[in-house]
Amino acid sequence: MSIIDNRKAYHDYFIEEKYEAGLVLEGWEVKAIRAGRANIKEAYIIVRGEEIFILGMHITPLASASTHIRTDPTRTRKLLLHGAEIARLIGKVERAGFTLVPLDLHYAKGRVKAEIGLAKGKKQYDKREDEKKRDWEREKQRLMRVKA
Repeated sequence: MSIIDNRKAYHDYFIEEKYEAGLVLEGWEVKAIRAGRANIKEAYIIVRGEEIFILGMHITPLASASTHIRTDPTRTRKLLLHGAEIARLIGKVERAGFTLVPLDLHYAKGRVKAEIGLAKGKKQYDKREDEKKRDWEREKQRLMRVKA
């Protein structure tokens, strides 16, 4: 079950492959995510050396967060993947013109995981075409309901 979805990613990109990655989080961040106080709409993923990081993910601290901890809502967080997956992703991002986008945050075995997608950007006409398809499907469903 998803905690937070990034629907904008599906609108702006063609998602080719999906991967599940762990996140390196602090305690207050996990509590805030459980409370649904995270935002990944403006987040993006970069490769630094042999590691993958997520930037721009905003986690709003709870009011009850400890006062002796300095909370940084938009700090850079490391993503945890297997070495072979990282190597494959780095190769595709650097050579094939793909990008990495966060798709959602969810729980797996009690831990917060991020689903990331290997994506290619959509052109404006692709977005319009998708919208036309979606509208036609909606209209088709409406017509079927009226007939029945």
